Amino acid sequence: MWMGQLIMGIMLAYLLGSISSAIVVSRLMRLPDPRGIGSGNPGATNVLRAGSKAAAAWTLIGDVAKGWLPVFIVMQLVDFPGWMVALVGLAAFLGHLYPVYFRFKGGKGVATALGVILALSPLTGLLVILTWLVAAFTLRYSSLAALLAALAAPGLLYAVQTYSGQQDPWLVAAVVAMTVLLYARHHTNIRRLIQGTESRIGEKKPLPDDQG
Repeated sequence: MWMGQLIMGIMLAYLLGSISSAIVVSRLMRLPDPRGIGSGNPGATNVLRAGSKAAAAWTLIGDVAKGWLPVFIVMQLVDFPGWMVALVGLAAFLGHLYPVYFRFKGGKGVATALGVILALSPLTGLLVILTWLVAAFTLRYSSLAALLAALAAPGLLYAVQTYSGQQDPWLVAAVVAMTVLLYARHHTNIRRLIQGTESRIGEKKPLPDDQG
């Protein structure tokens, strides 16, 4: 019984994650395809570069929602053990990174990973957002803030689970896996940070990679 539900949950999560919020929002709002702007990455930053803050905001909301929704549903409606919930969350995240609808060329997954974490543990999600905000405002690098928030996420989730007395190593393992994949997807940003050529927040330089 569980196996059939798990397979369906994974498939639906992946298919939902494969929907590119950036492309859908851009088409609905008659904006240029974000894949042809800046870094070519289908995320909120490239939508913002098209000149619409509203479209960028909707893109961000959509990317977070598609990570949050499938995990929230299986946690509320299906009595899945932790490892199954972890697989559903990873499926949604991988859908964003490798979308079946767009030849498996997707975004970097920051917002979708946040959505998964918010569903697993709202408090952890809020702490991850706070980590990003503090890092962004102090260091002035959006990419570095995302990398630091991703690095902190597994430890934050473990700490929250320990405090609440509801530890589940499978959920922490899922967040660790997303962190590893996020770092792999940000390899160009990491290289520019090391070289000192990454753009700071608000700085006018050649267009950097998107964080979507």
